Amino acid sequence: MENSTKKIISAFVALIVLTIIWGYNWVVMKSALQYAGPFQFAALRVFFGAVVLFVVIYATKRPLGLKEFPTMLVLGLLQTVGFTGLLIWALVEGGAGKTAVLTYTMPFWVMLFAWPMLGEKVQGWQWLAVISAVFGMLLIFDPLHIKADGFSMFLAIISGVSWALSAIISKKLHQRSPHLDLLNLTAWPMLLGSVPMLAIAFVVPAQPIQWTGYFIGSVLFNVFLSGALAWLLWLYALQILPAGVASMASMLAPVIGVLAAWIQLNEVPNRMELIGMVLIALSLVIISFVSIKKHAPVDPAIGQE
Repeated sequence: MENSTKKIISAFVALIVLTIIWGYNWVVMKSALQYAGPFQFAALRVFFGAVVLFVVIYATKRPLGLKEFPTMLVLGLLQTVGFTGLLIWALVEGGAGKTAVLTYTMPFWVMLFAWPMLGEKVQGWQWLAVISAVFGMLLIFDPLHIKADGFSMFLAIISGVSWALSAIISKKLHQRSPHLDLLNLTAWPMLLGSVPMLAIAFVVPAQPIQWTGYFIGSVLFNVFLSGALAWLLWLYALQILPAGVASMASMLAPVIGVLAAWIQLNEVPNRMELIGMVLIALSLVIISFVSIKKHAPVDPAIGQE
């Protein structure tokens, strides 16, 4: 019993640490864009992130081989170019906190897309989550008074949509190949997706990268902490904690992102944006509680890349 309690406590500590890392990383990424273009930074993040994950896979004697290539390629395009590339592009003009919240509408999109793609109908309390998320996005986006960051907000939402599609495809892949190693499933799409990401970084005009200490630290933070370490903590927590608890705790990342951006970057949400953020947070809480009630497993793919 004592060992079990220690494991649960250590899993919660792991979850808290990774949530802080993922949450604060929104400020790190936003600040890094002072020294590099969004696609340059994204390419460095995903390519070296994939390399480090392969080192971890080799060191832990997990399978290195590429399986399910067509699906892995699609996941790479959705997770690396669609999710990571778009969210970093959104951060160029968009606030770190607002971008974090809009990107984390992902569970809402998963719930909607799971209806036609997985046959999982939206029902009961989930409809309240739908209404809450839609009104939250409308209040933040404010289509009647679109500001200079309107395009960035659109990119953040599409990033969340891409993340959701990758999570659903990953879930279908798990059903088809249940013994596929989870780190392998993370590393290969990241490496495959880094190829078009590198190509975009070379093609799109941008100022030369300023290799300052902060920028190098930002890349290392994303590669080692937000990448390899956070993924290991995420998979460890999922092995021990109830799925819904792990999922709900990870959704605190955008809250930390908003608070960190508020304190460090002086990004103060206006009243409508704040209400919108609260409504989206309410939607995520409802979705997590429904998952707990159903004892639904969490797909590891909902972790950040």
